[in-house]
Amino acid sequence: MRRSFFREEDMDMTKDMTNGSPMKLILGFSVPLLFGFLFQQFYSLVDTVIVGRFLGTDSLAAVGATGSVNFLIIGFCMGVCSGFAIPVAHKFGARDYADLRRYVANCVWLSLGFAAALTVLTASMARQILVWMRTPGDIIDRSYSYIWVIFLGIPVTFLYNMTSGVIRALGDSKTPVIFLVMASFLNVGLDLFFIVNLHMGVQGAAWATVISQGASGVCCLLFMMKKFEILRIRKGEWAPDGHRMRILCGMGVPMGLQYSVTAIGSVILQSATNTLGSGAVAAVTAASRVSGFLGCPFDAMGSTMATYGGQNIGAKKLDRIDSGLRACIKLGVGYSVVALFVSIFLGRSLASLFLDVGETDIIDKVRLILIVNTASYVLLALVNIIRFLIQGMGFPTFAILAGVFEMVARGVVGFLLVPLLGFTGVTLGNPLAWLFADIFLIPAYFHVRRGLEKSLGHVDPRPDEDGRAKEAGKESGRKG
Repeated sequence: MRRSFFREEDMDMTKDMTNGSPMKLILGFSVPLLFGFLFQQFYSLVDTVIVGRFLGTDSLAAVGATGSVNFLIIGFCMGVCSGFAIPVAHKFGARDYADLRRYVANCVWLSLGFAAALTVLTASMARQILVWMRTPGDIIDRSYSYIWVIFLGIPVTFLYNMTSGVIRALGDSKTPVIFLVMASFLNVGLDLFFIVNLHMGVQGAAWATVISQGASGVCCLLFMMKKFEILRIRKGEWAPDGHRMRILCGMGVPMGLQYSVTAIGSVILQSATNTLGSGAVAAVTAASRVSGFLGCPFDAMGSTMATYGGQNIGAKKLDRIDSGLRACIKLGVGYSVVALFVSIFLGRSLASLFLDVGETDIIDKVRLILIVNTASYVLLALVNIIRFLIQGMGFPTFAILAGVFEMVARGVVGFLLVPLLGFTGVTLGNPLAWLFADIFLIPAYFHVRRGLEKSLGHVDPRPDEDGRAKEAGKESGRKG
């Protein structure tokens, strides 16, 4: 019966993370994701390099001044879509493909509604938000030109993140990367065409980003429709379902709010940085672009653990979650050491990608931020790995609370440390935020784990001769 819903071709493209070595599965799933995140950062990198080189430091600062509000809104969209994918991963792990399709259909309806509402709200409020953030007067017009176009592109943000999230929930982390690679080259060409040839300024960089992401989203959608039999939704499965929508919103909205709550702290910190002048803003902008690249492995680990946790909860294999967590933390710690050495020895060279070599003061500021951040990357590794794992296990509310801890930490830095220490205070924003989040997340994981053990029972992940997981708790007790 299962073959009629799940073809052999589908089996080849998906990945079952409920059996096999956790370390191998996590590496195999996260490496394609890593390339995907790298190419996403490539969008931002190309924008920043071309803007900085062709339009100057003030335009670079104008784009950078929108970074935190960009993260506030676009991060919410990405978080919502990541949350929508969790019930899909649960149903895939449980092999309930009919219900999986109904959840995907309701993802579509919810994404359309969220995208329409957010586009209207943010595009109409964009300039006022920049005013509230005390954006310097010499760059606010260019900042508005950039962020207004980014907000107009919210529908394509939902399109890509919803479709790629569903594909990853089925264990296929490679296909979305292929489309991102294609989109990244498109982005390079459009950046040069709009900025250098058409002289569209920072708005040209924004249009290049929106068009490129739209192209990758359309490709993911067409791939889903053509390649996955289990995702071909039948006529009766398209009906909006209040119960499933509540479950999807219960997963998606908290994850979106986690991004937004975290971003509120970033907005506070960005506002404090804006008071230090456009030079400080440019330094933070360049450092954030480099940090975006250096932090990609942690993004990949987090997304991997969300899918890993979701599938194994669906299969009721709790012991595999513990072993997967240990394996991923080892990867995170190892990479943190590598990133620190890169910042120490290559920090100035990386900063020079965005800035004129003569601007030594700004370049030194960029290197300082990079060293302080990467020296704290073990804290970031724990934040991403544990938070996304808890989300994948079905407890997205903890993500909001972790985001609150990050927001509080960045608020302390923005309101207290930056006025006292100046730019040195800015460099402490991320490390303190990660530390505060870890103080909450580590005990939260053990709390969630104990609760699931009570509700689901202990399951031995070792397969019997037929490949099925064996109950280890009560059954072994009765035999004794």
